[in-house]
Amino acid sequence: MRFLKNIKQAIVVTAVPFMFTGCVDNADLVQLDNNNYTETSFWETDEDAVEGVNAVYASLLTDGTYMRSTPLLLDLKGDDTRSQSPWAAMANVGRFNTSVSDAAIYGWAFETYYQGVFRANQVLTFVPEMEMEDAALKDRVIGQAYFLRGLYFFHLVNMFKSVPLPQAPVDYSQFSFEQKTQEEGWAQVISDLQMAVDLLPNDYTSISGLDAGDVGRATKGAAYAYLGKAYLFNQDYASARTAFEQVMSMGYSLVPNYRDNFTTDNENNSESIFEVQFSRDAGGVNLGWGGAPGSDWGKTSARAITYAPRNFGWTDVQPTWQLFNEFQEELTVNGEVDPRLDATMFYNKPGGMMLYGQDFATVYAGSPADLNDLFCRKYQNSDGQFADEYDWRSGINERLMRYADVLLMYAECLNELGQTSDAYTYIQMVRDRVNLPDLATTMPGMSQAEMRDQIGHERFLEFGLEGHRFDDIRRWGWLDTRLQWLQDRDPEFNTYVDGREYFPIPQTEIDNNPGIVDQNPGY
Repeated sequence: MRFLKNIKQAIVVTAVPFMFTGCVDNADLVQLDNNNYTETSFWETDEDAVEGVNAVYASLLTDGTYMRSTPLLLDLKGDDTRSQSPWAAMANVGRFNTSVSDAAIYGWAFETYYQGVFRANQVLTFVPEMEMEDAALKDRVIGQAYFLRGLYFFHLVNMFKSVPLPQAPVDYSQFSFEQKTQEEGWAQVISDLQMAVDLLPNDYTSISGLDAGDVGRATKGAAYAYLGKAYLFNQDYASARTAFEQVMSMGYSLVPNYRDNFTTDNENNSESIFEVQFSRDAGGVNLGWGGAPGSDWGKTSARAITYAPRNFGWTDVQPTWQLFNEFQEELTVNGEVDPRLDATMFYNKPGGMMLYGQDFATVYAGSPADLNDLFCRKYQNSDGQFADEYDWRSGINERLMRYADVLLMYAECLNELGQTSDAYTYIQMVRDRVNLPDLATTMPGMSQAEMRDQIGHERFLEFGLEGHRFDDIRRWGWLDTRLQWLQDRDPEFNTYVDGREYFPIPQTEIDNNPGIVDQNPGY
């Protein structure tokens, strides 16, 4: 809670240096507002450095990032989700029909990622020059800024392909940032995360300083996990394996109850490597829609109302029947359906299923279409403590990196490096939690190609509605080799055209930044 409150207090810190006034000939006429700071007057104390990096975290909590837009952009293109939203900008994401002229949602994300980058650049420019009392704290602040900039760049390169990579505080009098290649972008992501690895602690419970005991800050494990993911996305499997092995040596473990990863219960648990911190108890009651931060902004998410079942929210995102059916393909050792199904979605379950304190079949008895439909359960406040999501204020943390992801990515590296038989062990660790049979017994001796398909299946069920599926589809080349297969599973792929695997560069960014010279193909 202290960390969230500090973020609220620090939001304005790195926004102020972007504001420039007109020229004044006589410097003696300049009067500084004691409530605001300049670049030179702010970065003075250890507290200033911590508040500065807190502001970089704050960009994770606004509408363009994890308050709402980023989960939508990551989820909707996969074959695990579908959208019947009346808002075209949202529904068209999954239909690969995003409009260049309407930057709603994807443009907000683009803007907010750069807000985070520019705030990180403030920290990385000024904190190294500060004479801080606590040298270890200084390293941790710089390490967090590298991690967060690497994370924002990761999203930009992964979702928008070829983008500018500014690495100094923005100067609006020279507003031209050169567009870089995607290869240069990935190289910068990897560089930032490597810097973070060297500077971050394993945790904040065994340190002293202003940030001692803070929960939710970036750790060495988070930096290694994202470093491994960046290598994996670039098919550097040996480097990815090494990074994941570092994470696996740090004491993370899967929580017994899979659903604990998607509710307010057991947040920041042993499986959590990095998550965005939301809370109904921090800040004000208004949501951070974007722009200049307000003193009444809270630290809550609009994801729950956006994804919520009919009558409990907007139902803009729903699971696909393909995801539902694939959960039925393999029973547990006790002959039961994979328990991740009930943790992932609501449906008319034989014997009944409760949502928001009511029985599913009773709620939808008057609507056959809804009674026979599927609705999202992950990240919903649906266990009875709230009647619905219409207050727009979910406090559920967004789990960006789970240990289960590291285990399955590690298994993928082993398979790609010719160690297919060794991959079974790490896949089974994820399967064991939900009591699925021993894969080495049920499907022994798989070839490398067969194991690739199996890993695809395992990831589909473990991470449904968590924003991983389309990234997997794209990096595995399935848009080229399995497009018809994808279309059979999810009709939204019928409107896919080459190039639309990435979002467009918002037209306003092209118009305003002469450094951007190329629009992404397909737009």
